[in-house]
Amino acid sequence: MKTPPVVSQKEWEAAHEQLLVKEKAHFRARDALAAERRRMPWMAVDTTYSFDGPAGKLTLLDLFDGRRQLIVYRAFFEPGVFGWPDHACRGCSMVADQVAHVAHLDARDTTLVFVSRAPRADIARLKARMGWEMPWFTVTDGFDKDFGVDEWHGTNVFYRDGDRVFRTYFVNNRGDEQMGGTWNYLDITPLGRQEVWEDSPEGYPQTPAYKWWNWHDSYVADAPPDKKWVEVSDAGEKAFREQQSGTKS
Repeated sequence: MKTPPVVSQKEWEAAHEQLLVKEKAHFRARDALAAERRRMPWMAVDTTYSFDGPAGKLTLLDLFDGRRQLIVYRAFFEPGVFGWPDHACRGCSMVADQVAHVAHLDARDTTLVFVSRAPRADIARLKARMGWEMPWFTVTDGFDKDFGVDEWHGTNVFYRDGDRVFRTYFVNNRGDEQMGGTWNYLDITPLGRQEVWEDSPEGYPQTPAYKWWNWHDSYVADAPPDKKWVEVSDAGEKAFREQQSGTKS
């Protein structure tokens, strides 16, 4: 194996700074792409789809669980898929292993669910075996075919306006490899991270960055950010700005 050269600390830091310029440009480009994604046209969903879950039959509207945004990942777990009945598809299982605690998405008015064609009892058994906690439902109609995930995995995003549902985004193939983290999921939603630094259409909900963050077992619906945490994050942001501007002694 031909490895890169071994250099001094000064040379390493210079190389790192050079790469950092490109990495920052990449981050800015990614933010711009997410801003463009938030301005994509929406597609009305007029079909009432049906799913089977622990509490019985649900519609696509029900999957929102009262929130405005819904992310649906189609995972391959059903008869005929390699690994059945002990496991889901290896790739889909890797995606499931990456999923962060959904409480953080819930706090941004966003619900994440997995769907498959496996019966409900098999899904419950698999989740228990693998330690997965995301909501997971059984597809019972043409939802997967209608949204491009009948023969391959994929992630669809929907928005709810009252009882009206709209499809806002879709990603599959290697795009699904980026999913799992809270930030990447929020970046594909129509409302984004909902933070004030984002370039979003006028009137979109936005709150200060950092302030809404919480321990996953401490989110309380409609509660203001914890006062102490706001003070801590304010101090951290101030110190960072001073360091960046060179004003801190």
